Order: sequence, then C-alpha cells, then structure tokens
Amino acid sequence: MAAAGALSAGLAVALGAFGAHALRGRLAPEMLAVYDTAARYQMYHALGLLAAAMAPLAAGANPLRAWRACLGFACGTLLFSGSLYALALTGAASLGAITPLGGLAFIAGWALLGASFIGSAQRG
Repeated sequence: MAAAGALSAGLAVALGAFGAHALRGRLAPEMLAVYDTAARYQMYHALGLLAAAMAPLAAGANPLRAWRACLGFACGTLLFSGSLYALALTGAASLGAITPLGGLAFIAGWALLGASFIGSAQRG
C-alpha cells in the first residue's frame, strides 16, 4: 500500500499541474476550483495512505486497522477525487452524488488510522 500512496501522490502532482496549466481558460472558474479540490484531497490522502501503510512498522500499530485505513484512503480517493475530476471535466452534476461517499471513506480511513494506535502505548 505504500507504493499505492506514492503513486497517488505523484499522480496528484501531475493532475494538479495539468489543471493549473492545460485547463486554465478551458474550464469555468468554479469547475477549475472543483478540479483543484480533487487534486488537493488526493494529495492529502496519498500522504495518509503512506502513513497508514507505514504505521505498523514505525509505531507498532494494529496492522489490520492500518490496512483498513489504507483501503479507506484508496476508496475515498477513487470516489471523492475521481468524481470531482469527472464533474469538472464533464459538467455532469449527477457525479456530485458520489462525492460524499468518498468523503465518508476518507473519514473512516482517518478514524481507522487513529484506532490502529489505540493500545499500542500499552504494548510498547
């Protein structure tokens, strides 16, 4: 999963640069802002994915919960950022209905990452 986090971070940089340069002037300002939000949240959660993937090694966290956090971040990126990229590029407002599901996956990922450390202080 660490490799997936690194790949997602690199992709967020590439997509963000594409949006800033190739899409400026082609998208309405509000759609460009939607696209920027997608790239920003992808980067945040790529870093979260990296942290969750490495948590068991660095802090003795619960590996199953850390793995589930990784899945939350990966699914959230696909649903949240993916739907916003598609919305910005196509203007299909119906795609906005998918975005909150990605947000819930992100929240679950952060909760699971936090929960993965519960009890690690007593073990260490």
